Amino acid sequence: MSWAGFGKCCCRSIWWFHSCECSRHKNEKRRSTCECIWVLLILCIFIFTLIWMYITLIIENDMHNFNEYIFKSRGFWVDWFVVLVTVTAVLLTYCSILLMTSMCLVACAQPLKLHCLHKVLVCLCAAIVILLIVFLDLKWKEEWDAVSISLQSTSPFLHIGAVIGMSAFSWVLAGYFWSVNNKVLKYLLLAAFVILVGALYVSPLFISSPCIIEASKLPPKPKLNGHRGAPMLAPENTMMSFDKMAALGTKVFETDVMVSWDGIPFLMHDSTLLRTTDVAQVFPERAKENCSNFEWTDLQKLNAGNWFLQRNPFNTMGSLTDLDIQEVKRQKIPTLNDLLNAAEKENISVLFDLRPPPAGHPHNESYVNITLRTILNSTIRQELILWLPDEERENVIAEAPGFRQIYGRKRTKNETFDFVNLSYRTLSVDEIRSYRKDNVSVNLYVVNKPWLFSYVWCAGATSVTTNSCHFLRDLQRPLWVLAPDDYFIIWILADCISFLHVVWAFMVQRKCMRKKEQKESETVLLMKLESLNY
Repeated sequence: MSWAGFGKCCCRSIWWFHSCECSRHKNEKRRSTCECIWVLLILCIFIFTLIWMYITLIIENDMHNFNEYIFKSRGFWVDWFVVLVTVTAVLLTYCSILLMTSMCLVACAQPLKLHCLHKVLVCLCAAIVILLIVFLDLKWKEEWDAVSISLQSTSPFLHIGAVIGMSAFSWVLAGYFWSVNNKVLKYLLLAAFVILVGALYVSPLFISSPCIIEASKLPPKPKLNGHRGAPMLAPENTMMSFDKMAALGTKVFETDVMVSWDGIPFLMHDSTLLRTTDVAQVFPERAKENCSNFEWTDLQKLNAGNWFLQRNPFNTMGSLTDLDIQEVKRQKIPTLNDLLNAAEKENISVLFDLRPPPAGHPHNESYVNITLRTILNSTIRQELILWLPDEERENVIAEAPGFRQIYGRKRTKNETFDFVNLSYRTLSVDEIRSYRKDNVSVNLYVVNKPWLFSYVWCAGATSVTTNSCHFLRDLQRPLWVLAPDDYFIIWILADCISFLHVVWAFMVQRKCMRKKEQKESETVLLMKLESLNY
């Protein structure tokens, strides 16, 4: 088969997919305005879906929190990130294929007859993405802060990618511009393209990323705090999780403490035992009770590890050995005293949030004092305790002056903090650097993904609380650091090359169109001469 035959075969296949017809009718030589609008709509929906894919990948950092929320409210466990990214990938793939076929037909000067099935599916794609965005805005609004932060980290690369994309699109637009007869439409599209490209070229003026920094000014790597231990390698808030975290060299164990009905402080994050124990099998009639309403003897009857094997919350089961699996099955709910003894032995600090018991609990008013007495009666050195609870803080400072006081809120003008523990969404880069300038340690939670860790590293955070100690500890440098002068040069070069490419595309397409018109004129002239001779 010759190249010409192969090209015709490809064009016929594209036409078949696009219009769901085997061949093009002879009288279908011109494109209607409606067909062009559908192509523009496909382009817009593709970009819309691409943006949603970006958002999906960004919110993966916090997806475990969402999975926990759904479990608490609905009672079943699903890794919703897998569902979300699969659906989005299918939508994006379909839109990409449809967009490419449309661009090929435009480049080949073919009609753009889009089958009604594709029109329905494209609109369905847009509707699904809109519903997902609305759901995110209604149920998880704080994730927009994460998206905003991610743009500070990725915007230099998004700018370069957008410049390359617009440069490539200019070939298709140029071909359409020189071939279309509707002057209003063609100049409207050209004006929109010029405005978009112009805005894209100057967008770096508004880009501010902490990683655009001289390498010599890069702050030290943030220290890692284990979020409930090493929850990707072992069940959270168990001694196995502590041991895995300690083996990684992490020096702070972040946890949550509750007080049982008979006054024993223990480790547990959720208000109920449903997610992280087998309470539904052991005490089915009490499954939804508050954790603090159980006596310690009852809590010790529960298994705190099998759920990890059943649900595989972080999709890390493949990394467990047979010995690990057997150890997981033996895990119990640990007391605070168990943790303190292990922390003293390993010289690991303990950072914890203290959960108050429900109303009617016998220790509802004394849970802080019980926790404090448990710590003071243990062998752990006071400097290893990072005290986060605000309740009775002044009394705690008086009785245990060696504790390091950690604050879970921003400071006011009249306050002097030594250490703050805040969500990564809470502090801006300027605020982080302001705290560090005043020698205030900044711990940010929960930071799991390398892009976010790189962002807070460049911003100057002292430490991060993470589920990914085993992964982030091997990150020797931020994913990228670029000197301001180097980024300026890259920006200008990219814009100049893109501009020259766009001009060249319009010139080449104009030349090709003239050759095509000349060839068509010669063909018409030959046909007339043949008819006269006949």
